[in-house]
Amino acid sequence: MNRKNVISAGFFCLLVVLTAAAIFRGNDMNTVVAAMTTLDPFYLLAAAVTALFFTSAEGIMIWYLLTSLEGRTNLLTCIKYSFVGFFYSGITPSATGGQPMQLYYMQKEGHKVSDSSVVLMTVAVVYKFVLVMIGIGILIFYRTPLMGYLGKYIYLYYLGLFLNTALVVVLLFVMATPNCFKTIILFGEALLKKLHLLKKSGERTEKLIEMADQYHEAVLFLAGHKRKLLFIVLFTFIQRCSVFFLTWLIYRGMGLSGESMLGIMILQASVYIAVDMLPLPGSQGITEIMYKASFGQVFSGAYLPASMCLTRGMNFYFLLIVSAFTAIYCHFQTQRQGKKGIAGRKR
Repeated sequence: MNRKNVISAGFFCLLVVLTAAAIFRGNDMNTVVAAMTTLDPFYLLAAAVTALFFTSAEGIMIWYLLTSLEGRTNLLTCIKYSFVGFFYSGITPSATGGQPMQLYYMQKEGHKVSDSSVVLMTVAVVYKFVLVMIGIGILIFYRTPLMGYLGKYIYLYYLGLFLNTALVVVLLFVMATPNCFKTIILFGEALLKKLHLLKKSGERTEKLIEMADQYHEAVLFLAGHKRKLLFIVLFTFIQRCSVFFLTWLIYRGMGLSGESMLGIMILQASVYIAVDMLPLPGSQGITEIMYKASFGQVFSGAYLPASMCLTRGMNFYFLLIVSAFTAIYCHFQTQRQGKKGIAGRKR
């Protein structure tokens, strides 16, 4: 883990402490803990399995696409990449650290940079695209109830949907028009150098051009594999819905009823859409605020903070812990392979 990631992890831990303090302020902890203990162990196990599926599903998609490009690829290794991505995305602002670390380990383990870039870019664009489609669908069919649940926080939902939509549009533009994108980034780089905000660097310019080319490769790959793209879109939709379904499992596991499964999944989706693009590691703090706003009419009394702790614990902190151990394993595995390579060259 480099210095930048260490700083991000430290900031993340600070946010965890501040968030926990904000959550439990004004709540009787004994009552909250008592509410948490009402969760049926079967539903807790189901929630854990659902959370693991959510992260593993990305690995399945990476495996599916890599197999198309490079032939036979190990499924468990690709699932490992998805957990590494989850960990570094969770501790860096706007989840910016996930893909670079995935690309790093994929390159170290023999995958071509071009193929890995195309696969990760495809998964990322479809991931955002599906979230945007879900968000638009909610606005079309569930806008009035959503406004009733979110109240004054509805603006965060609109902001999140706008930012995600803008990102998808930008990524598709970059992928579809590499020459235009090259012109834009080179102009931007020249302007920043003229303003003395950047130093001259031929290497940086080459990397920017290479990035545009790699994005364009993704669109060429998708254009030639429409069935595979359809599978990725459908599987991503299932993946997205699984983490929304997890909240319903917590709701039912606490012995509560009265709210439909679809209604709870839509509310959880609104939380994800609102916080997904905000520049906070793991969307700390704002996720909890949005959860309390969205589910204030679903969970009463101590059940609200209790359900928030259980849901957030399963769909983020539990996965973050599993991902952290996976990232540590990958780090030491890469070091061992590096030492073996050095030893082999000395013989």
